[in-house]
Amino acid sequence: MRRVAWAVAFLVVVSSSALAVAYSGGYNVAADEPHWSLTSRVMAMIRDRSIAVRAADLTVPNLADPTLIVLGAEHYAAMCTGCHLAPGAGDNEMRQGLYPKPPNLTERRGRSPAESFWIIKHGRKMSGMPAWGVTHDDESLWGLVAFLQQLPTLNAAGYAALTAFPGAAPHDHGEHDHGSTGHDSDGVAPPTGATMDDPPDEGPAHQHPAGEGHDH
Repeated sequence: MRRVAWAVAFLVVVSSSALAVAYSGGYNVAADEPHWSLTSRVMAMIRDRSIAVRAADLTVPNLADPTLIVLGAEHYAAMCTGCHLAPGAGDNEMRQGLYPKPPNLTERRGRSPAESFWIIKHGRKMSGMPAWGVTHDDESLWGLVAFLQQLPTLNAAGYAALTAFPGAAPHDHGEHDHGSTGHDSDGVAPPTGATMDDPPDEGPAHQHPAGEGHDH
């Protein structure tokens, strides 16, 4: 009984201290100063468990589908490179000033495809990562996940080949109709070789303003 009383008293003291620090303004929320180590560990644990639990029952489609990969490449170039970079691209001024800094998705990460989809669809609070599911259908978002599986294997030329595929048309990111997922004039996906090192022989670059998105 005494141990329970001590445990309750300890929790009351800790909670009161935390509230006192918060109310005093002593905790610095500036983006140019990192969280305390304990704060970072607790937030990372809450984040990872929250995502894992909610992504556990998702059904992952065939992420090796070339048409889905090309669809994701188009969206990645339009929405993600400003924060998550592209092969051959250096850091930019916006990324350097963000905290938490968005992961460089050209490097391999430990996220499962289901977790990546959940993050892309629902976003993350207090990170700058938007909920792309508000404006994009699930097919488009799974396309992004499919492309993310390929991205760490691409060099700058391979990335350009996917994002500048001949006939890829600009589209409105406010409203999408992805009933047809072909991206060339004949509605045919590019050969898998287009994901490798050689850019296409023709076709203009497919460019969009950079968007934001963290921790895919």
